[in-house]
Amino acid sequence: MGTVYITQEDSFIGKIDERLHVKHEKTLILDVPLIKIEGVVIMGRATVSPALLMELLDRKIPLTFLTRTGKYLGSLEPPLTKNIFIRSAQWAAAREDKSKAVHVVRGFVRGKLKNYRVALLRAQREHPDTQLEAAITKLDNAIDPIQRTESIDSLRGLEGAGSAAYFGSFNSLIRAEGFSFKNRNRRPPTDPVNFLLSFGYSLLAHDIQSAINIVGFDPYLGYLHTERYGRPSLALDLMEEFRPLVVDAMVLSALNRKHLVVGDFTTEPLSNAVSLSNEGRKTFLRLYEQKKQSKFKHPVLQKQCTYQEAFEIQARLLGKYLMSETDKYPPLILK
Repeated sequence: MGTVYITQEDSFIGKIDERLHVKHEKTLILDVPLIKIEGVVIMGRATVSPALLMELLDRKIPLTFLTRTGKYLGSLEPPLTKNIFIRSAQWAAAREDKSKAVHVVRGFVRGKLKNYRVALLRAQREHPDTQLEAAITKLDNAIDPIQRTESIDSLRGLEGAGSAAYFGSFNSLIRAEGFSFKNRNRRPPTDPVNFLLSFGYSLLAHDIQSAINIVGFDPYLGYLHTERYGRPSLALDLMEEFRPLVVDAMVLSALNRKHLVVGDFTTEPLSNAVSLSNEGRKTFLRLYEQKKQSKFKHPVLQKQCTYQEAFEIQARLLGKYLMSETDKYPPLILK
């Protein structure tokens, strides 16, 4: 089943025997075997029983809390794994062997920008009338110097330039009436497309953080994203290559295939913050879960896997590189 998303406000979440139960106003609205659950995400207010909290920790199932609009609040995670060696290697790359930190940042940035480029090339093939040549050229110009760049700050600059080119053309990828995109905005997002992107990225961050916790990393020490109190920088690093593959692709599909329509969104009059209706939110979560469970051939392992599995695969590949078991970190790039 993967991740369980609980969206009903003021629900009670508990366990009976080996099953997770969700009730609202004494009515059972969800009943799932715990053995099928890989994560639990609660959106909005809810009460969680102590018995369920202990069960989730015992089973190493992460529990994440989001606001109704998808803003991350916090997580209850099982203890770090006993693999102190991978965390030692992670810290050594940040403090001692900076060449390894530069290498993995190159991988994160190259993976993200190449997946952006593939998305634009695919859109251009499918819709020849779309004017994407300039954006693709800008992406090429950002990708080309990555392997020669020795400074993480400079790599951040290339990532920023490539992302600007991609999002500068993002509106051309939307072919659904009533939706448009000018630029990225957040805190809060003030249009439906930005809301969906931010919401999706919050869900993706939860899934990536769960994967790196399983592998044994310290999620708060990253390389591309600087250290900041309470920010899971390594999860944000590793999710870069997955943004276009999972969230952006799913958002465009949801809009262009009319799974979500203008009537699914509401706007708060004072802040202009946009959010989804209850039904729209359920649709989005269902589409996100379907995307995570979709399969592709992993270019390194040369076998079929789901995106959900790929989160952990990439984390393990990162760990192997940092521990000098392999000579490079291969970002996930799909064509």
